[in-house]
Amino acid sequence: MNTRVDTLVIGGGAMGSAAAWQLARRGRDVTLLERFEPGHTNGASHGASRNFNLSYSDPTYVAMLIEALQLWRELEDETDTRLLEQVGLVNHGAGQPFAEVHAALTAVGFDPEMLSVAAAAERWPGIRFDTEVLYTPEAGRLNANASVAALQAAAAALGARVEHGMPVTRITVAGDDRVLVATDTEQFEARRVIVTLGAWTSSLLGGLLPLPKLVVTQEQPAHFAVLDTSFTWPGFNHGYRPGTAGYDYWRSPVYGMHTPGEGIKAGWHGVGPVVDPDHRDFTAEPEQLLALRRYAREWLPGADADSFVEISCTYTTTPDSNFVLDRRGPVVVGAGFSGHGFKFTPTVGRILADLADDLPAPPLFALDR
Repeated sequence: MNTRVDTLVIGGGAMGSAAAWQLARRGRDVTLLERFEPGHTNGASHGASRNFNLSYSDPTYVAMLIEALQLWRELEDETDTRLLEQVGLVNHGAGQPFAEVHAALTAVGFDPEMLSVAAAAERWPGIRFDTEVLYTPEAGRLNANASVAALQAAAAALGARVEHGMPVTRITVAGDDRVLVATDTEQFEARRVIVTLGAWTSSLLGGLLPLPKLVVTQEQPAHFAVLDTSFTWPGFNHGYRPGTAGYDYWRSPVYGMHTPGEGIKAGWHGVGPVVDPDHRDFTAEPEQLLALRRYAREWLPGADADSFVEISCTYTTTPDSNFVLDRRGPVVVGAGFSGHGFKFTPTVGRILADLADDLPAPPLFALDR
């Protein structure tokens, strides 16, 4: 069966679903193909919680945050769902660029606040703080599973075709405005193709685009049972200076948030084992898990380090941790979100849709940067 479509999106995680939604909003003829069934746990878009973290000073990312906040609310209105809870986020730890972040956020109308250790401990007794705290009240928590479902529902309501269980086996560029895409059951011809395959990007696009090195790791946070419910848990980022006494067991900075019904999520950032996404064991590396439990015991007195559930997901990381959002000929790619992309999902979708419509993306995300 041969099908002609204006724009084909390959990969129905958060970013591809957002691109399909944005294109459908513009009245484009768009089809979204996803290899796995709805709600799968093979990639990076599953789970019930992600931090909507505002702690950036780079002007490109700050502008994307402003837009993302607006677009998340528009998506909620379109689908009658609640996706973003603005419970705030606390940043602490040595060596962090709090002054730059505070200045950048204040300049665009956010209300960051600097707090002493004592003031923060009184407000959030379930977290132990070791330096002054940068609190961003407009930050919060996103429901990842519900977000992907809402994006696909919104795209479909506007006329997009959304297909699950349809892996793409081959992409052939046949001209400046013609791409041939093969699956096991259907062949497509499209004017533009948007590829948002996460950990599988290099395996499908290798040779078609000059991709940077994309390192796929299996990350292994955990949910710890909640002990203290006397306050609203904010998200948290905890940095450190490597080599400092008492932090020798740390693998990286730590991030976390409360996942309602599941516990306090905490994890190391981007230091899991390198994996083939088709041959993962979904099991935490024992030493990293022991270290994470020690972190919870020492720094999260409001959580139970001995009562936990392991989580497994993937990161696909670029050499500079900046995203890849670019186009070559009729092929658009969104990749390398490096463990900090989810909060930007609707803005990334807009950028990918712009690229398919021959509009530029921010230079920070160029393939040849």
